[in-house]
Amino acid sequence: MLAVDTNIVVRYLTDDDPVQSARARQVLDGQAVFLATTVLLETAWVLRRFYKYTAADLVKAFRLLGGLADVSLEEPHEVYQAVGWVEAGMDFADALHLAKAGHCEAMLTFDEDFVRLGKRLAGAPVRGP
Repeated sequence: MLAVDTNIVVRYLTDDDPVQSARARQVLDGQAVFLATTVLLETAWVLRRFYKYTAADLVKAFRLLGGLADVSLEEPHEVYQAVGWVEAGMDFADALHLAKAGHCEAMLTFDEDFVRLGKRLAGAPVRGP
């Protein structure tokens, strides 16, 4: 199994470079690969910042990646939970932080929007300090 970096994932999803995108498709569609959670976090940032992906675009992209036959996610449960929260309006980084803190009593933040959204999403345990 090979691990892939963010740039491979971005080329695969955006198809913005004919040569590199074709090579990325060969890698992700042709062999067992590992996607670290940190790669997904960075991918979300790159896609939102530079490719202007909407939350819906990001959800679609991550569901595509997670559904590829030979792709193994480092933390599939947390990633799928985070993607669901993104679909409901949460930022991917916040959603991923919250999903990874599932064993904790609460996620503390000064971000009032995060607190409001956490409460709206089935009582996700987000609150101020």
